Amino acid sequence: MTKKRAFLFPGQGAQAVGMAKDFYDHFLLARETFEEAEEILSRNLSKVIFEGPFEELVRTDNCQLAIYLASVAIGRVIRQQLPEVFPSFCAGLSLGEYAALTLSDKLCFASAVPLVEARATFMQEACEKSPGAMLAVLGQNVDELEALLKESAAPQKVWIANLNCPQQVVLAGSREGIERMQEFLLGRGVKRLRLLDVGGAFHTPLMESARRKLSPLIQKVSLRESPIALVMNATGEEVSSLFEMRALMIQQVTSPVFWEKGIRKMEERGVEEYIEIGPGTTLTGLNRRIGVAGTTLNVEKVEDLEKLGAEVYERTLKG
Repeated sequence: MTKKRAFLFPGQGAQAVGMAKDFYDHFLLARETFEEAEEILSRNLSKVIFEGPFEELVRTDNCQLAIYLASVAIGRVIRQQLPEVFPSFCAGLSLGEYAALTLSDKLCFASAVPLVEARATFMQEACEKSPGAMLAVLGQNVDELEALLKESAAPQKVWIANLNCPQQVVLAGSREGIERMQEFLLGRGVKRLRLLDVGGAFHTPLMESARRKLSPLIQKVSLRESPIALVMNATGEEVSSLFEMRALMIQQVTSPVFWEKGIRKMEERGVEEYIEIGPGTTLTGLNRRIGVAGTTLNVEKVEDLEKLGAEVYERTLKG
C-alpha cells in the first residue's frame, strides 16, 4: 500500500549562506530553477544565496525569495529523481506556504516568483515603517501566554504570531514591545526565550500595509486544482476551494500561524511520513515536539537525497 506522505517547507529564519548550492552544482533542474527565477526577476539572486554576506541574505526582500528558491529547487529534484516519493499533502511555515503551493501543483513557479518577490518587498517596507521583532517562548502553552500578555504593560504592541508545537509559542510586535515583553516574562520566571533572526513582526497587524498591497496580486494570480492536498497556516486546516485558498493567502500576512494544528490535521488524515524540504531542520524538530506517530526526514543536502533514495529502494526490496 502506498504510504501517505507530506512535504513540509520552512519559513523565514531557516536561511543559511550556501543553501541548495550542492543541488545547484549536481542537478540541471535545480540550476534551471534558479536561472528561471533570475530571468523573471532580472537580478542575480544566486550570488547572495551562495556567497552572502549573511547580513544581505537576511534582509526580508532577499531572504524570502532565497528560501523559496532553495526549497522549490530541492523539491523539484526530489520529484524528478524519486517520482515514487509523491506527497499526499503539502504545507509550509509562513513563507514556506508558497513553496507548498508550488510543489502541490496549485501555483505555477513562473507566477509564484514575482508574487513572492512582491510579498517580500511589501513586508520589507512594512518592517522599515514599523520596526518589529519576534520572540520564541518555550515552556508555556498558549493559554498561559495569553494570560501573561493581558497582564503585561504593552499587550497592544505584542501579539501571538505562531503556534508551532506544544510549549512553543512565538510572539511578535514592535521592537520596544518585544523588549518590554521579554523583560516582563523574565520577571515572571519564564526563562526560555529566544529572539528570532527575522526582520520584522510578521503575522501581526504591523504587516497590514503589506497585506493590503499584496491582496490585489493574489486575487489576480492563477491557481489550479491538483490531487495533492494543501494545509494552510491561517486555519491549520486542509483547503480545497481555490476561492478560500486566495483568501487565506491574503489573511496569512497578518494572521497567526496555526502550524501545530495543521500537522495534527495531516496526522488525522493518515500521514505516515513527513519530509522537510529546504534549509534547516526546524520543522523536523517541531514534529518531534508535537509527537507525530510517523517518521520525519529532512532533505537539505544532496547526501540527504541519496539517503532518502536508499531508504525507498530498501522498502521496495522488502515489498
